[in-house]
Amino acid sequence: MDFDLNEEQQAIRDTFARFCDTRIAPQAAALDEARAYPRALMRELAALGFVGMRYPEEAGGSGLGLTEYCLALAEIARGSMSLAGAAAMQSLMGTKFLHILGSPDIIERLFKPALAGDKIGAICMTEPGAGSDLAGIATQARKVDGGYVLNGRKTWITAAPVADFFTVFARAGEEKKLTIFLVEKDFPGLVIGRAIHKMGVWALPTSELAFDDCFVPDSHRLSKEEGDGEAHLRKTLAEIRILTGAMALGGARAALAEAVRYAGERVQFGKPIDRFQAIQLKLAEMATSLEAATHLVHYAAWLHGAGRPHHKEAAMAKLFATETAATVCDQAARVFASYGYAMEYPVQRYLRDIRFTLIGGGTSEILKLIIAKEVSA
Repeated sequence: MDFDLNEEQQAIRDTFARFCDTRIAPQAAALDEARAYPRALMRELAALGFVGMRYPEEAGGSGLGLTEYCLALAEIARGSMSLAGAAAMQSLMGTKFLHILGSPDIIERLFKPALAGDKIGAICMTEPGAGSDLAGIATQARKVDGGYVLNGRKTWITAAPVADFFTVFARAGEEKKLTIFLVEKDFPGLVIGRAIHKMGVWALPTSELAFDDCFVPDSHRLSKEEGDGEAHLRKTLAEIRILTGAMALGGARAALAEAVRYAGERVQFGKPIDRFQAIQLKLAEMATSLEAATHLVHYAAWLHGAGRPHHKEAAMAKLFATETAATVCDQAARVFASYGYAMEYPVQRYLRDIRFTLIGGGTSEILKLIIAKEVSA
C-alpha cells in the first residue's frame, strides 16, 4: 500500500501550485470583481497542457489520468474557484463528447482549438424542470430532412454567454430517448437568455438558454444512434463527481491556510489567537476532515484509473469532500470573526464560492441515495 505520489504526479502538482501562487491567486479577487470569463488565464492553462491533460497524445493531449488531473485542478481551485470551474468545463464536460463522438471536421474546427483555449465549449443538460431528475429533460429534437429541429429550454448553463459551441441533450426518435447534439453559437434558433446572478464564482458567467426551432444538421448529431445519450452521460458522471471533489479540496485548502495565517497574526488578550485552545481545536478539526476528504478523492480517482468499479466511491468522495469543504470554509470565516464578513479578506469569497461544489455533479441528497442503493445492492 503506497500513498506516495510518483515523480510525474509530484511535478504536475508542483507546476500548478506555482501557477496558482504566481498567476491565479494574485488576481483572483479582481477576476471576480470584473465578473468576466477569465479568457487570458484559460489560455495560459491551455498552454500548460491542462485542458488536454486527459486526452490522448494523438488528439493533442498528454494522455494523463484522473489522479494527475485532480492534483492540477485542486491547485487551480485553491487560487480561484471561478477559474477552476471554467477549466473543468472546458477540459471535460465541454469537450469530451466531441472527442469520443465528433466527426473529423468537428475535431479539427472545434475540439482542437478548444484544447488550445481558442474556442470555448459548454454542456446543456439542466432545464427548468430537470436538475437531478434526468428523466425530466424535455427538450425535443424532431427529425427533418438533413437534420433535426430542436425546441426547449435549458438553464444553469455554465459559460453560455461566451461559448462557441454547446453539447446538448435532447429527446429524439419514436421513444424520445436522450440523444446528444452539437450546436454552434451561430445556429439560427439558439437564443442565449438571461444571466443568472450567483452568490459566488462571479467570474464564471451562467445563463439560461433556449432552442426555438433550432436546426441542427445530421453531421452535428453526436450520438451514433438516437437514444444513446443517457449511457454516455452516466459514464461521465463519476468523473464529474471526482473532479468536483478535487475542486472542493482546493477551495478548502485555501480557506484553511488563510485561517491559520490570520490566527497567528490576530492578537487578543495579549497574545495571538492561535495560542487559545478554542482556535487550536477548530484548526485541528478542519485539517483532519480535509485530510480524510483528500484521501477519498484520490482513492476514487485511483480506482477510475485502474479500471475498477468506482461509482459508489465517486459519490462518496464528492459527498464528503464538498460537505467537508463547506464546513472548513465556514469555520475559517468564524476564525476571522467580524473580519470574515468583510469583503476585504478572501475568506468571504471562499465561503461563497464553495457552495458551487455542493451542486455540480449531484446534490448531497442525491449522492446519499446513490450510495445507499450501492451499499444495499
